[in-house]
Amino acid sequence: MTNNTIKHLGIVENIQGSHLSVRIVQTSACAACSAKGHCSSADSKDKIIDITDAAADSYQTGERVMVIGETSMGMMAVALAFIIPFVLLIVSLFVLMALIGNELYAALLSLAVLIPYYFILWLNKTRMKQHFSFTIKPINN
Repeated sequence: MTNNTIKHLGIVENIQGSHLSVRIVQTSACAACSAKGHCSSADSKDKIIDITDAAADSYQTGERVMVIGETSMGMMAVALAFIIPFVLLIVSLFVLMALIGNELYAALLSLAVLIPYYFILWLNKTRMKQHFSFTIKPINN
């Protein structure tokens, strides 16, 4: 059986109405390795996650919580940020090479194809923020 959720321990940093800011520590897969002191690929970063919760007033600043998201959100984020732009870039490069024949202009125009794509994503940031939403649960000590 597979687990369809992503869980991170977090600390409530700020509460404003129904909006909470929760700090999580994002670590790479090898950050827990015993040889991480000798390796340059082990890293961790603090991230602030904005969460909308109707019961936000039941939390307190500094409280430890569990931030929960669905793995499908991660897959969709990877598709929107990497896979779709890569496919657009490659397809437009081959099409423009066939139409123009000049490699330099085809490459530059292929890169220019990404500008409207990312502009459309930016225009839809409110809709995406609703789709990419996290929930929180208090941690009972």
